[in-house]
Amino acid sequence: MHTLELENVDSGYGGKAVLHNISFKAGEPSVYVVLGPNGAGKTTLFRTIAGILEPMGGRVLLDGRELQSSGELKGSINYLSHYNALPEEMTAYNALKFYSKMEGGDPDKVIGMLGLENIRDKRISDLSQGQKKRVSIAKVFLKERDLYLLDEPTASLDPGLSKEIRDIILRLSKDKLVLYSSHNLYEATDIGMNLILVKEGRLAMFSKIANVRSKSYRVGIRASKDITKVVAAEKDKSGYYVLTVSRPEEAGRALKKIVESGILVTEMRELDNPLQGLFGKER
Repeated sequence: MHTLELENVDSGYGGKAVLHNISFKAGEPSVYVVLGPNGAGKTTLFRTIAGILEPMGGRVLLDGRELQSSGELKGSINYLSHYNALPEEMTAYNALKFYSKMEGGDPDKVIGMLGLENIRDKRISDLSQGQKKRVSIAKVFLKERDLYLLDEPTASLDPGLSKEIRDIILRLSKDKLVLYSSHNLYEATDIGMNLILVKEGRLAMFSKIANVRSKSYRVGIRASKDITKVVAAEKDKSGYYVLTVSRPEEAGRALKKIVESGILVTEMRELDNPLQGLFGKER
């Protein structure tokens, strides 16, 4: 297994540091969730690890070797930006074929893995945001790498598609070293085992996610009928049936129970922001 280590890393733009004295060592096969509100420095961290930004101080090491000094090591990393940087005029298949010629890999294989058969011959410009995100993820997993950096891969996607993308990433990243950035603790508990918590450009916590989960979650449900006889929920003034659970998985089981009772659920959302306990008010 590979090991990523940051030693007292400062990094930023135009001589101004965004990251300050970041140090951690990730060596367990796992999805490491890089958690923090917008502006915390997550993207700067990813760009620094990927070698796009040179550290102002400190070192980034992969298996004990400094990344900045080795083109070979940089080639063992794949970085998914939160922007869909795809050639809009190409079809999904031709875009993946184009990247495979430069980096290696089998376009047909990743199209099958991500279920892209129905859009393989469509132009990128004609795809929805969710479809573009799938193609971007397919590009990242064209060739097996030692380290994957996924910067907010579910940003701007609806909850259902976000869950689907997380499931795909979990399946493809088994036994890999993956850094996955998010500003959503609920998502973090769904996909990751380890947490890299960034606050105002500094490492606030490096820990198991199980150690920082919220004690409870309030989930709001809108439904076609009264659900209080099916699950332990209360209706609030906004029209939501409010369900309080100790783990996100319990909300999923409650949803299944409601649906199986024949009630149509029209909306389900987390009512509280668990980040507030870690970061204070999100900026």
